[in-house]
Amino acid sequence: MTLEPTIEDISSPSLQDITDSTLPIFKVERVQLQFSISSDFVAAQVANNVLILALSTGRILRIDLDSPGDIDDIDLPKRPQEIGLIRHMFLDPSASHLIITTNLGENYYLHTQSRQPKALTRLKGVRIETIAWNPSLPTASTREILIGASDGNIYEVYIEPPTEFYRREEKYFKAVYKIPDGPITGLWVDVIANRPDGRTVIISTTTRLFHFVGRIGRPGQEGSGSIFSKLFETETPAIHEVPPASKPVPSTLTVSPDPPDGFSADGDESERSYAWLSAQGVLYGKLRTIAATPSQGSSIFNSAKMLQRQKIPASESAGGRKKPTLDPIADILLTQWHLLAFVEGRIIATQRLDEKIVYDQVVLEPGENMLCFVSDQKKNTFWLFTTQEIYEIVVSNEDRDVWKVMLAAQKFDQASHYARSPAQKDAVATASGDYLIKKKQYLEAASVYGKSSRSFEQVALTFIDHGEQDALRKYLLTKIATYKKSYVMQRIMIASWLVEIFMSKLNSLDDTITTKAQLTEGANTAETKDELGAVRKEFQDFVNRYKTDLDRKTTYDIISSHGREQELLAYATAIEDSDYILSYWIQRERWQEALDVLKKQQDPEIFYRYSSVLMAHVATDLVDILMRHTDLNPRKLIPALLNYNNDSSTSLSKNQAARYLNFCINRLQSTDHAIHNTLISIYASHPSTSESALMSYLSAQSLNSKPLYDTDFAFRLCIQHSRVQSAVHIYSSMGEYSSAVDLALKHNEIDLASSVADRPTDTDPSLRKRLWLAVAKKVISQQDTGSIKTALDFMKRCDLLRIEDLLPFFPDFVVIDDFKEEICAALEAYSRSIAALDSEMDASAATAESIKKDIKQLNNRYAIVEPGERCRVCRLPLLSRQFFVFPSCQHGFHSDCLGRKVLEGSGLTVRGRIRELQAGIARGGRREREARELDALVAQQCILCGDYAIKQIDEPFVSETEDHNEWTI
Repeated sequence: MTLEPTIEDISSPSLQDITDSTLPIFKVERVQLQFSISSDFVAAQVANNVLILALSTGRILRIDLDSPGDIDDIDLPKRPQEIGLIRHMFLDPSASHLIITTNLGENYYLHTQSRQPKALTRLKGVRIETIAWNPSLPTASTREILIGASDGNIYEVYIEPPTEFYRREEKYFKAVYKIPDGPITGLWVDVIANRPDGRTVIISTTTRLFHFVGRIGRPGQEGSGSIFSKLFETETPAIHEVPPASKPVPSTLTVSPDPPDGFSADGDESERSYAWLSAQGVLYGKLRTIAATPSQGSSIFNSAKMLQRQKIPASESAGGRKKPTLDPIADILLTQWHLLAFVEGRIIATQRLDEKIVYDQVVLEPGENMLCFVSDQKKNTFWLFTTQEIYEIVVSNEDRDVWKVMLAAQKFDQASHYARSPAQKDAVATASGDYLIKKKQYLEAASVYGKSSRSFEQVALTFIDHGEQDALRKYLLTKIATYKKSYVMQRIMIASWLVEIFMSKLNSLDDTITTKAQLTEGANTAETKDELGAVRKEFQDFVNRYKTDLDRKTTYDIISSHGREQELLAYATAIEDSDYILSYWIQRERWQEALDVLKKQQDPEIFYRYSSVLMAHVATDLVDILMRHTDLNPRKLIPALLNYNNDSSTSLSKNQAARYLNFCINRLQSTDHAIHNTLISIYASHPSTSESALMSYLSAQSLNSKPLYDTDFAFRLCIQHSRVQSAVHIYSSMGEYSSAVDLALKHNEIDLASSVADRPTDTDPSLRKRLWLAVAKKVISQQDTGSIKTALDFMKRCDLLRIEDLLPFFPDFVVIDDFKEEICAALEAYSRSIAALDSEMDASAATAESIKKDIKQLNNRYAIVEPGERCRVCRLPLLSRQFFVFPSCQHGFHSDCLGRKVLEGSGLTVRGRIRELQAGIARGGRREREARELDALVAQQCILCGDYAIKQIDEPFVSETEDHNEWTI
């Protein structure tokens, strides 16, 4: 079975197959202007997407390539016949500053915002060959720039467009260096990184190349004096020299353009390159401006390469024959990775890394000559000009083959950096791994092979055959990271294999430490211990990262088979196997660690499972944790609480089981009978003689309408553990006062029995008296003859007891003198009671006589009804039909009108009875009796003066049927 996922086999493709070579890197395109030009070009420059063309007529065209229709047509101040033809133009990289020189030594300056060139009078007669622009551009002025002349002089000049007409353009002009070799063919100035006053300057002639590195001067004010004089005066240049040619040959210095957006390079590749064209060929290398060192001046020459002219093939004639002689290279340019050479009408692109020609294209026909070969430093564009035509060398995906060159040079890190596609990266990784295996660098090869498509079995067997278990471990770690989550089987197998390798490695290191300690006393095992710690840390990181790829049972089995308990704990922690972690710490009696694990748990079953053992050893801390988890079911913790209570001898105030149960009852408002019964059991069974805690609980429960504990169970426990006060309280809460008093008296608890006997107050006086009699009997039975007085004093605690009630309880031989005073007091009390009853009877008889007189007078009451008296309801004459008159208020009503009003204002019961009586009278029943009852109900009270009128207080004065206008004032 293979561990490789099903993908296309790319283990050994050719480098050409995995490189997209459908499109060429370089392509020469003719540029067609949108307008016609009748004159020839005499000079041209391109910078920052601005094209400058100089015509033989003295005109200068400035074209913005972003908007080609925007053209500035500029004329020199004088005609070509007076100042000569334009010979060269020099445009700074930002296209802000342009210097024009003619073949008669006239020099002009043109700013990007101006259309009028200004003569540089101080430079009159200087034949400018090259200019090194200030690296801090763009600015309003040129700042300090270096000018190389045809006579070998180097000048420093500061050009600033004047605001006054009469001022010169040049703020200062000074010769700073002289080379007697002939014309200066190239100049370059750059800033040294992290050194604002550091400069590197390269100067080229036809035979020598100079490199200066040093500090520049600092004048008092910008533009007030030379800054390069100090550099040339104090520093000695590094020089590279070639023999002079037998005949004049072109010479130039060029520098690679700015890195384009998105360009990435490592190390030296991020620095600019330079190239110098001489009689021997092209010398090219790195400028190294990142850091300045004492040997930096010569270092750019020491690492430089020379591209001989002979390496560029000769041109072929029309018949296919090569030319017998080689013409010199006319001009060169640098791209980011290639050297562009114009030779014999052809543009040839050479890869600088391996000097392989990647492009050779004939551009000009025989007889056509190149005018200039320039590059745009900012935009990475490259241009070829003739007197009539413009060509652009278009560069596309220039670094696509860099990885192949790096791979061929065995620079695998750089090759991997520049590899783009997965196939390219895989080819680099495979080749790099093979190379490292040959060098016996197995650990390095493991990391590389892990990212390649090389057969898993082949790589694994290679490491096994060489006994490189560390390399195998590293390879597997790298390989598992490359598999997608969908490759479940592969990931599980590799992860399990890694666990086995880790365990073997850890055992091996432990054995090494033990062996060294046994063989050599005082042997230094620190290094091995450090390695052991590192491997253990690596294993922990591994299981944390790949825990989902490890089968739990398999992993436990592997680690257990090696006896690695610490690693078992690490794995259990990673997969959050709380059962194992808790068991591990509990078995070692590491209670604090176990509690730390328990604090993080959310599964209630974990708490139920381990609560018994933890309650036995760290009860206080465990209860603190349990009280924070209100989602637990306290009923399932009862066994652990009871076990703790049975083994604990602490006071109730420190009893953690009682503390937790009280929390459940008081804070969680638990109504579970088992919780309440357990708390009672703990209170009742405690060795303490005090019943305060139990009584406090029972008293709190007595406030409920129904107790939440089992009263029978609680009573049995109280009796079993002699908790008399609590048992009496339970009897009382059940209303069994007689049983409560009997129980208290049985245990000689007189005061307790007395308190219970007082509880049935006014609700049942007979029961209260009976209870007190039982208490009194007990008290009297405990007193001897000399203490009768004490027993009688106790009798006064209840107002229901009399001396006659207590006499039966005294023994027959008691002398009456012992309670003579009490008997006399009782007799006197009876006498007073009889006298009071006599007076009450006399008062009752007088009241009865008065009532009889009132009844006789009622029969004689009457009321006078006037002839015009009207019914108070219907307003009709009262005497027209049967009526009622109330003597006390003289209000009269027809009987039917009064009955109707009483029906409206009466309740359901009275209303029903009135209708029932009316129906009975209508049927002809016992008319007289029913009539009297009906009259009594109807004429019970006046409807205008009695309760009926009070009930009508919320009725409006004016009804809806009445005319409201009658009440208008």
